[in-house]
Amino acid sequence: MAVIKVERKPLSLAERSYMPGILAGMRITIRHLLGRPDTMEYPEERPAIPPGYRGAPTLVKDPHGREKCVSCQLCEFVCPPKAIRITPGTVPEGAGVDHVEKAPQAFDIDMLRCIYCGLCEEVCPEEAIFLLNQYSMTGYSRSEMVNHKDRLYEMGGTLPDRHFKWDVKKAAELGAGGQH
Repeated sequence: MAVIKVERKPLSLAERSYMPGILAGMRITIRHLLGRPDTMEYPEERPAIPPGYRGAPTLVKDPHGREKCVSCQLCEFVCPPKAIRITPGTVPEGAGVDHVEKAPQAFDIDMLRCIYCGLCEEVCPEEAIFLLNQYSMTGYSRSEMVNHKDRLYEMGGTLPDRHFKWDVKKAAELGAGGQH
């Protein structure tokens, strides 16, 4: 095995005394002392949330206040840490959604297990799950960090429906209008 000897340039007096490194560090320190502080008063001031941020998953309703979730359980199956638990139930008679077979009787998301991957939102065929732009969720106990169905709808609210899956009449009008 050949040994390669590397010739190095000798250090100057300033370099041997570490003065350039000390002065560079002092310059950074003085710039931080005299400049605008980088800290913020957290609860009152919050950093900007970047686009595409994946926050806490929630359930949303359609513009008429009906549940969009049809209890297909795809989100439960695709969730890597198994943070979602769904108990399927029946749709009550006269709910205005005769073409829907199931609705969730119970829908729980354990936020301590959730890894905020966004797979539940991507796989949902009804667009019933959305990710919030909220990053600070707290609780005093483990049970407070499990979001139940009513809490998920409270957090998610109502979103406009682009597909009109649940409004058969509206979908038919749009389909007939597009054929002309």
